[in-house]
Amino acid sequence: MTDDGFTVTPYTVSGEIDYENVLEQFGADRLTDEQIARFPTPVHPLVRRRVFYAGRDVDRFLSAATAGERHSIVTGRGPSGAMHLGHIIPLYFAKHLQQQTNALVYLPFSDDEKYFVTDNSLEEIGAQTRENLRDLLAVGFDPDRTRIIVDTADADVIYPLAAAFAPSVTGSTFEAAYGQPKNIGHAFYPAVQAAHLLLPQLVEGRHPTLVPIGVDQDPHVRVCRDIAAKRRYDVDKPGALLSKFLPSLDGPGKMSSSSNSGTTPTIYLSDDRETVFEKIHTHAYSGGQPTVDEHRKHGGDPQADVSYQLLHSFFEADDDRLDRIEREYRNGALLSGELKEMAADAIASFLDAHQRRRRRLDSLETELRRYRLTEHEREHARRRVGHSTFKTMI
Repeated sequence: MTDDGFTVTPYTVSGEIDYENVLEQFGADRLTDEQIARFPTPVHPLVRRRVFYAGRDVDRFLSAATAGERHSIVTGRGPSGAMHLGHIIPLYFAKHLQQQTNALVYLPFSDDEKYFVTDNSLEEIGAQTRENLRDLLAVGFDPDRTRIIVDTADADVIYPLAAAFAPSVTGSTFEAAYGQPKNIGHAFYPAVQAAHLLLPQLVEGRHPTLVPIGVDQDPHVRVCRDIAAKRRYDVDKPGALLSKFLPSLDGPGKMSSSSNSGTTPTIYLSDDRETVFEKIHTHAYSGGQPTVDEHRKHGGDPQADVSYQLLHSFFEADDDRLDRIEREYRNGALLSGELKEMAADAIASFLDAHQRRRRRLDSLETELRRYRLTEHEREHARRRVGHSTFKTMI
């Protein structure tokens, strides 16, 4: 959608986003206090602080998760470049839920889509996919409860599913959700995305699935829900948990490799501690006053301050400590530089731990072997949509 002053689509996010307007346009439901309370304890900060602020069919997922019934999470990565904080946080959230509820987690990599919609070559996309996969593996999912799918590497299962779903996606449906396609590959991608989101049910049988994503990615879920509603394949509509965006360092908007201004850097998963501190101190937008004296007198605005928002979103788990930081920043006891120091230290420590796990990984081929779909799972999914292997057909 494009509205006055901002744009939110799966491929473009810009401007200062009115999240209530987005919900009204997309038709999703705001999370209620009752729903937040039903998440497993401790409720993740992203949920209890309403960074994940809306959803679709969240109650069905929560009922299955709390009852110990089969349920799954689907989230993944479009490998268009090096990963940054905004990319990895939904993956750590999915791991948190897996640890709490024993959820199945499916992690698709849409390397084909990124070839369709970017100017990167196949070789560049392949290199980015390999690097991104190592970052995903460093998160530490349970290999017995997790499947990683790469579209081009797993075409033997993804393509038959997408081919089955494609007739349900008309040109008008695509244009309503995405606008004009860039090319024929882009036009076909919603069918591939439906294969991603329905794959857990096609492998494991019908059950509630939750897709935790940025609100800009909701069109993918809406199109897939339309496909599932046709009831041809005995699957439920996938649910969604929709998040606000981690702020770019220069203020409101989505954290990305190119910020709103085009000049402010983002924080990559490969950044060392010194780089994180430099980026935060130099570029993080401050909600403080121009001088120390004015700040001591009037205080700062944590809602406008990027360092505070980063702590609030993910990097400070203790609610009491976060409340104290907010209070002291508002009354001027805490200076902007001190707040930046807190945020930089928290982010650098998070990245230190992530990078240590990444360095300990074995070869990509060895690590991925534990997360690949088995041949039985592949064949089961294909048969659920009326396909069998070519060998079986002849």
